[in-house]
Amino acid sequence: MKIFRNISLFTFVLAFFSFANLNAQTATTAPATKNTVIKIKTSGECEMCKKAIESEVGKMAGVKKVDFDIATKILTVEYNSKKVTPEKIRKAISDIGYDADDVKANNRAQKELPSCCKPGTADSVPK
Repeated sequence: MKIFRNISLFTFVLAFFSFANLNAQTATTAPATKNTVIKIKTSGECEMCKKAIESEVGKMAGVKKVDFDIATKILTVEYNSKKVTPEKIRKAISDIGYDADDVKANNRAQKELPSCCKPGTADSVPK
C-alpha cells in the first residue's frame, strides 16, 4: 500500500508541475497586441513643423512611432488603439496649431506658430 500511495503522490506532483508548465508556456506565447497605423493629412510646412508635430504626437501615451513627411504633408502614426484614438491624435495636432484631416487647427495656437509654419508660407522659406 505504501508503494501505491507513493506512486499516487508522484503522479499528482507530476501532473501538477505539468499543468503549471503548460500555463507558463501559454502565458509567454500569447500573441502581442498589434499596433494600428494611421495616416493623417496635416498643414505642416517645414522642418520646424515636423519637429513640433512629431514631438507632440510622439509623447502621447500609446504612440509607438511617428513620421511626418514634409513633401506630402502626411503624418504616419503607429499606436496602441487600447491607449489612444485617432480622434485624440488629431486633436493634439490641432491644439498645437495644425490641421489634422478634417479637424481644423486651433486658431490661437496657429497664430502663435513661427511665420514659416503658418499655412501657405513654406514656399518662401528654405527647407
